[in-house]
Amino acid sequence: MPSKFLLFSFSLLVLALAACGTDDAKTTQPEESADVLYNKAAAALDEKNYNNATKLFEEVERQHPYSQWATQSQLMAAYSSYQGQHYDEAVLALDRFIELHPGHKDVDYAHYLRALCYYEQISDVRRDQEMTRQAVESLDVLIRRFPESRYSRDATLKKDLTMDHLAGKEMEVGRYYLQRGNVGAAINRFRTVVKEYQTTTHIPEALHRLVEAYMIVGLKQEALRVAAVLGHNYPGSKWYERSFKLMDPEMRKQLENEGDWVDRTLESLFK
Repeated sequence: MPSKFLLFSFSLLVLALAACGTDDAKTTQPEESADVLYNKAAAALDEKNYNNATKLFEEVERQHPYSQWATQSQLMAAYSSYQGQHYDEAVLALDRFIELHPGHKDVDYAHYLRALCYYEQISDVRRDQEMTRQAVESLDVLIRRFPESRYSRDATLKKDLTMDHLAGKEMEVGRYYLQRGNVGAAINRFRTVVKEYQTTTHIPEALHRLVEAYMIVGLKQEALRVAAVLGHNYPGSKWYERSFKLMDPEMRKQLENEGDWVDRTLESLFK
């Protein structure tokens, strides 16, 4: 009796394994020529079936690693992942492509696409800006290593936008500290904007906020020095008008007759 039970159990196990084997056979991509697979992947990409396109491009490399299609398929698999918003997978694939093919004619595009993976994930200034920082770093790599690339111009524009975004985050935190009376912390944030993000749109406000903060703690000479820099570099700015209104009559007089008594460059604030 026990032997029959064991035989029955063994038969069930064999049937189960056979069924698994059938399922695996169904999901395994059949062997096809490189160009056929590549064309299938390209068709899936055109149809915006990004997951399938990624798998098919990966199959080209897996089945035909030494074909002329293999290297291009690596890059296209990364592009498909990017289009499908699977950014982590795309970055991993691009890192591999860049490492394996540093001299490839499209390696500049690989760097550009890698930067875009981070750029597309830039969040609101109220949230953590790690993706923004990684976007800046990746864009900077492309600009420095491939200055003549056709992607460098767009990378430069996007880098300016990401820098503006990072500066906006610093301003957000600085204003928060200032409103809650943590003036020292606010000053540090505004100084960071002026020092590290001088090409951004936030500089006039950052200078005004420094004037405001210095006036709150009674550092009138510091406030006057920053106001002079603000007035010289952004004379028609609303932020200079607001800073001027914060001054007492004597300080306003000094600003109006500043002459050469103060260095009026942004860099002078950090000497």
